[in-house]
Amino acid sequence: MGLVLTLLVSGRLTAQQSSSQRVSSSSSSNPSVEAPDSTGMKPAPRIAQPEAGGSAITLETSEPLFDLATALNTCGYDADLEHSAPVRMAIRREINDTLAASAEARTSRDAICKYIHEHTLADSGRNLAQYVSLAAYLTPPPELTTSVDITDLPPDSTQVVEILPLLRTFNEKLQVHALWVEHRPEYEALVNLVHDPLTRMILDTNIYLHMPVSSYEGRRFLVLLEPMLSPAATNARIYGNDFLVVASPAGDPLGRVHMDEIRHTYLHFLIEPLVYARAQAMDRLLPLLKPVQDAPLEFTYKSDIVALLTECLIKAVEARTMDVGIPRPKAPRQLRDRSEEAKYEDAVTAWEHDAEQVRRRQADLDMRQGWVLVGYFYDQLGMMERDSISLRDNMGAMVYGMDVGRQENAEKQIQFLPEGSHDSVRRVPQAPTGLRLAELKLMQGDTATAESLAQKALDDPKADQAEAHYVLARGALMDREGDTAISEFQKVLASSHDPRTLAWSHIYLGRLYDVKPDRDKAVAEYRTALAVRDDRPDTRQAAEQGLKQPFALPKREAPADDDDNTPLDPSGKAEKEAYRPENSK
Repeated sequence: MGLVLTLLVSGRLTAQQSSSQRVSSSSSSNPSVEAPDSTGMKPAPRIAQPEAGGSAITLETSEPLFDLATALNTCGYDADLEHSAPVRMAIRREINDTLAASAEARTSRDAICKYIHEHTLADSGRNLAQYVSLAAYLTPPPELTTSVDITDLPPDSTQVVEILPLLRTFNEKLQVHALWVEHRPEYEALVNLVHDPLTRMILDTNIYLHMPVSSYEGRRFLVLLEPMLSPAATNARIYGNDFLVVASPAGDPLGRVHMDEIRHTYLHFLIEPLVYARAQAMDRLLPLLKPVQDAPLEFTYKSDIVALLTECLIKAVEARTMDVGIPRPKAPRQLRDRSEEAKYEDAVTAWEHDAEQVRRRQADLDMRQGWVLVGYFYDQLGMMERDSISLRDNMGAMVYGMDVGRQENAEKQIQFLPEGSHDSVRRVPQAPTGLRLAELKLMQGDTATAESLAQKALDDPKADQAEAHYVLARGALMDREGDTAISEFQKVLASSHDPRTLAWSHIYLGRLYDVKPDRDKAVAEYRTALAVRDDRPDTRQAAEQGLKQPFALPKREAPADDDDNTPLDPSGKAEKEAYRPENSK
């Protein structure tokens, strides 16, 4: 039932097409159900299934979201009605006409409104969010059932999931599907209005960060338009690998949406993989959390250095690229003499100075609101601009080159404001499954479960085979099965393309050969590890240490009933720093 309009590819922006991920626009009828993966467990739920070869960035509409939004409007949801697109009022009038003509419709209306009123939350934003979260996991009407088990639903949506039987009856009695079909042209017109500004935002962001490919395998950025909701409110959610923004176009001729909030979520989509890839190497930054304990921040940012760093970097990008509200001087069409050229250059210099002052004030405000690393990243991004380096290439230097002591002292000088700002993006927690669960079990020492999950993944041609072998190899190390570990690490080397996995596989092989002992083979593995392009310091430190001296198993006393209890795991469970850092990729 979806109409896919690949507007970017149709020629509107062909001059810049090579620097952008394709943006698809569609009227979508929502998610399908994923089959269990090779572990026998369901994979992380997806809010909308991408088409084969489809875009990782999509602009869509959703009929289940329309159904819930229509029910809310019928039951007194009038937020920002006067500024909404005309289609919202038109649908409300048609609903009222149906209610006036049908006692059954009124009975259905009363039942669903009673439920909605009984489940109203004091926070209007969270109240709406629970229905948005539910809509993201509904099959299309008339079924309108959850596309995943209730245990896999976002936590806030489980509070209102029992509305579904009432919603199905409401849809039937008020002929809501017919309304959806009737007003589809108006919805598609709004999609077309939003498409070009959204595409420009994505292009501009990619160009600034020098990140031409704005997608990561298996991850999606979706913007859902629903004009039945308030145009003043933008709902942003992260569901596993899906970054979702629900927005409502305003009633003006341009159908404007809050593009700054959409861009904020898009920056999460771009930047989070770069930061979280280094998550386990950030322990040295933990002292930076001490000064923010008195800041007006949510607990997450006071306790999680990775979350704090991510949000600060995003805010620094926003400060660097903000509209300063001062028009840049326009170059004269013709420069008659050197004095005119000098006058124009002076005007540009003055504008740049004033613009920088505005941006600096924003960065300072962010820091006083608790985002203490914004100033550091603001300066780093300035150097990145001058050197034309991509954020991807510069991330390692930004994180590992930070002078923690100096930054901690700078944070202590900040006078925090009584109230701060909040991240508009909410992350929905998900239980680990498949190989993610295998990694967790491995870290907990449950090698049997980890190896079972990895073996099942090997039986699935769609699973990450290299990662499965990597889990099996480390499980064999912990089970003191050295020859099996060597075999599995060699399979990793033959199939993996991830620099970190490859580097640590060579390091582990080097340690295994040192234990055998076969020093020549060990040295060769350490040297190969250094040649792999993994830019994290724990990798280089482990490889260089292996070259300096042979790896030795940690000494431990054997219990009376076991004369040889020394583990074959050359990572040494007693040496956590040698084993766990490589788990973060």
